[in-house]
Amino acid sequence: MVNLWEMLLDFLFPPHCPLCHAYVETRGAWCPKCLAEALQPHQLSLSVPMQAVLADAWAFGVYKDSLRDLIRHLKYQGKRSNQFYIETLLSAAGKMPQVQKLLFGIDFAVPVPLYPDKEKQRGFNQAELIFSGFLASQHIPLRRLLLRTRATRPMYELSGSEREKNLKNAFAVTGIEALTGKNILLIDDIFTTGATMTECARVLRSAGAGAVYAVVLASDHRI
Repeated sequence: MVNLWEMLLDFLFPPHCPLCHAYVETRGAWCPKCLAEALQPHQLSLSVPMQAVLADAWAFGVYKDSLRDLIRHLKYQGKRSNQFYIETLLSAAGKMPQVQKLLFGIDFAVPVPLYPDKEKQRGFNQAELIFSGFLASQHIPLRRLLLRTRATRPMYELSGSEREKNLKNAFAVTGIEALTGKNILLIDDIFTTGATMTECARVLRSAGAGAVYAVVLASDHRI
């Protein structure tokens, strides 16, 4: 029955590449050229304060064009069908040597949390939604060990110093005993200035975590 429904969907709405819109064989697939353009794992540049709490940070793609639109429409418009494209991209990323090297020795992943009211309004935590399938395929547990304790202002409208003030004391750890000495993969959708990742990593390290690595779906930052 499921296959018949999928066949009907494919007939009525033929699957297409999210970038060039060329027809593809399966829903969520990219054409090879566009997938190669979108999938660009790269190491992120970390300032000295960031290096004090983050062992390394990577993005799987550049925050522009189709990947930027997929994230924005998923995050702000609730377009969950975009997740099919994201899962295809992450599946390809998981086979790359540099990604396998990054994930080696990780005990579990922790998503950057949303404030509860914001998550209820949105209906999901985008970091969890984006990475849950990928992490399962890599046999990395996903644990909610960070809480956002208060609402914060939108980061895009703030300067660097204002971002730090905005995030101060905005996160707390739950389940401290599970963190002690563990290597943690901190996940989020995008990396802009790194202020959120840095504050989350600082809180995790202060609670006894071992090394904290950061991974996002997309970022414009490079070394």
